[in-house]
Amino acid sequence: MLQLVINSLLLGIGLAMDAFSVSIANGVIEPRMRKGRMYKIAGVYAVFQMMMPLIGWLLVTTIEQIFASFRLLIPWIALFLLMFIGGKMIIEGIRDRKKGDKKEEDKSEPVKLTFGVLILQGIATSIDALSVGFTISEYSFLQAFASSLIIGIVTLVICLIGLIFGKKIGNRFSSIATIIGGVILILIGVEVFVKIIYSL
Repeated sequence: MLQLVINSLLLGIGLAMDAFSVSIANGVIEPRMRKGRMYKIAGVYAVFQMMMPLIGWLLVTTIEQIFASFRLLIPWIALFLLMFIGGKMIIEGIRDRKKGDKKEEDKSEPVKLTFGVLILQGIATSIDALSVGFTISEYSFLQAFASSLIIGIVTLVICLIGLIFGKKIGNRFSSIATIIGGVILILIGVEVFVKIIYSL
């Protein structure tokens, strides 16, 4: 049991790094984010990080051949989603900067992360966790659930830290926060793609 907890903690930290980076980007573009919203955002990432290993475990223990084929699509899905969201943010940030001067921008409401974009981010940052299904395939369902739960809790904590850090950055660079956030997401998309391709 102790080995399961240690392995799950290490897996959680490793898997949460992409969500951590995206949390920083979200904090940057929304520096006045309230605590309740921070818990909601981090909670979405945590739920996805918890569910993906369980789904992977289920697929490995039932339809392993189909899942093995699907694994090849995982890096492309993650890359597309994060580059799409990041590119959209950069375009919006450039457009907003062209509309008015800096004073007008500072008085305007900060860009807010929509629920739809949040879900896409949750999928993009956790889809590589499907592969954890191979790692925990010998676990019973209860063991797989416990491992996934630990991964989710670790993700929640790490993402809250990322949001706090991102908010501090966002307060300093509020005039170009959306552009910075978009660039971060694109870089994460490329990093996730390379990392998953290398692991296949």
